[in-house]
Amino acid sequence: MAKMHFKYASMNSGKSIDLIRTAHNYEENGYSVLILKPAIDTKGDNTITSRVGLSRKVDELLLYSDSILEKLKNNLTDIACILVDEAQFLSIKQVEDLFLISKACDIPVICYGLRTNFKMESFAGSKRLLEISDVLEGITTLCHCGEIARYVGREVGDKFVKDGEEIIIDGTENITYVPLCGKCYLEKVNKIDLKQIKDKLTKEA
Repeated sequence: MAKMHFKYASMNSGKSIDLIRTAHNYEENGYSVLILKPAIDTKGDNTITSRVGLSRKVDELLLYSDSILEKLKNNLTDIACILVDEAQFLSIKQVEDLFLISKACDIPVICYGLRTNFKMESFAGSKRLLEISDVLEGITTLCHCGEIARYVGREVGDKFVKDGEEIIIDGTENITYVPLCGKCYLEKVNKIDLKQIKDKLTKEA
């Protein structure tokens, strides 16, 4: 029975590269794939773009209100795998539709996305993917300090912010997203003095 996979990571971890590579591997061996992307991710429009210059057109752009079951009806003949970019932007129902397709049609579904937003909170789509995916796989990237980055911070200009709309696409409104380890997130985004906390916790009576 086919499985639904959720490959999650921070920004700049190569999620899009892995998707493009996986699609190429299927097609090089004579199989057809279907690539989906939420339309709210306007970066690249109907194209998946990676930071190293690789790109790939998507087959279907998904509105948040779209039923994936209806969208893909009669489009799954001879499809060997469904690949989804920016899966954190899917609705709960869309995630459940993909899970249903993987089981009813025996087609593997591989979703790529962020686990948490810039507030260290789960996107609705990511939360549901974490709950019901058959396979969970973390893709790693490095924080500037050299540790593994599992979180993402939002910079406006050159300043980290903790508030604002959940979804603003990278590169718009002078916003960039930065991969951060837990320590750097607490220090740079939450402005917590970890050394001071350690001193309080370890201070001898």
